[in-house]
Amino acid sequence: MCACLITKMPEILPPDLPFFLKLLILLLLARVFGEIMEYFGQPALIGEIFAGILAGPSVFNIIHQNNELKTFGELGIFLLVVRAGLEIRFDDVRSSFFGKNFWIAMMGFFIPITLGVLVGVAFELDIMVTTFMSLCIAITALPVSIRILMDLKKLKTPIGQKIISVAIFNDVMALMILGILLHFKPESATVVANAQPQIEATTLNEILIQIGEKLGKVILFFAIILLVNRILYTTATRVDFVQTRLNKVLTYLKGRESLFAIVFVFILIFASLSELVGLHFVVGAFFGAMLLNEEMLGKENFKKIEDSTSNITIGFLAPIFFAGIGLEFSISAIDNYFLLFAVLGVSFFSKIFGGYFGARLAGMNNRDSLTIGVGLNARGIIELVIANIALKEGIIDYSMFSILVIMGVLTTIATPYLLGRAFKYAEAKT
Repeated sequence: MCACLITKMPEILPPDLPFFLKLLILLLLARVFGEIMEYFGQPALIGEIFAGILAGPSVFNIIHQNNELKTFGELGIFLLVVRAGLEIRFDDVRSSFFGKNFWIAMMGFFIPITLGVLVGVAFELDIMVTTFMSLCIAITALPVSIRILMDLKKLKTPIGQKIISVAIFNDVMALMILGILLHFKPESATVVANAQPQIEATTLNEILIQIGEKLGKVILFFAIILLVNRILYTTATRVDFVQTRLNKVLTYLKGRESLFAIVFVFILIFASLSELVGLHFVVGAFFGAMLLNEEMLGKENFKKIEDSTSNITIGFLAPIFFAGIGLEFSISAIDNYFLLFAVLGVSFFSKIFGGYFGARLAGMNNRDSLTIGVGLNARGIIELVIANIALKEGIIDYSMFSILVIMGVLTTIATPYLLGRAFKYAEAKT
């Protein structure tokens, strides 16, 4: 009944508003509600999504999603992923794969994926829908985790550092799996649609050859990433080779913001390369940005890139992207509330239990293990990016998309409060 009342709200303004007026309204609402959320200690993205819900068909029906806004959203996705990549170093990724962190990372990622798959099987969902839903359930949003830990003043604590390390592992694994899934999606869908009771040997051979070619391209892409990282690391440690050459080039260039242009040409090369091998551009953008660090570019240059990227992302494109998610969100599109509650229940339980179980395997006590599990529960940015990509690719419908948005928002809202309580519990004397 509530959904029906919401969808029948009258149109306040004509639906065919000029594009820049739509952009103005969307950005203004997103920034206002983002600030309100920040004031109450919540991530701004929640307010930005809410702004889109208000402006979109779900409530006031002022603005509809269109190709122009989707283009801005694509740029927002690109810069959000770049910003996440700039916050991660290869050494941090390596540390999340080895030592005690390995158990936390593995259990905190694969237990949620497994339980997500069981939900998909129980509700008889399509295999690709199940896979993307499980991937979104398994994610921990690194930028959201960093912000929450900073607000709690726990970022530099041993538990805080473990949460960040596992979040890095989650983001890297999620984007790798995303790229592979989208790489295989078109042909796999065709094969299923045209499947015959008996598959001839020649057809099976062709399918295996196609899979081998695609897998080979994916392996080649990541081999190139590792090779470039090794080359850059080796040259950067030799008397600041990369930094010195970069500064020398910048002295010859007369154009303004040349450093920003050079860095983004570098990142776009990897984004383009990932598309050439059939991966999504976010995979290349993420790993391209992750190749850059302070030691290579110099502390001052790296800070300039971080600040410039953050200003245009957080100040403009990210609010438009998250408001765009609100425009496409529709509570009335959800046709299975049992599935909604199942996804929410599994999301909270699997992440907290996965982190707890992994920390126990790593030899940590009960209280610290529970704190790590709670700290991994926030989804937010990367989960919403993946859900948006899946919707655009036609893999999930608006019902599943809306469920994943609700899951991302609720886990993000709940985590600061729950994590604060968990830290007090862990620090209390037994």
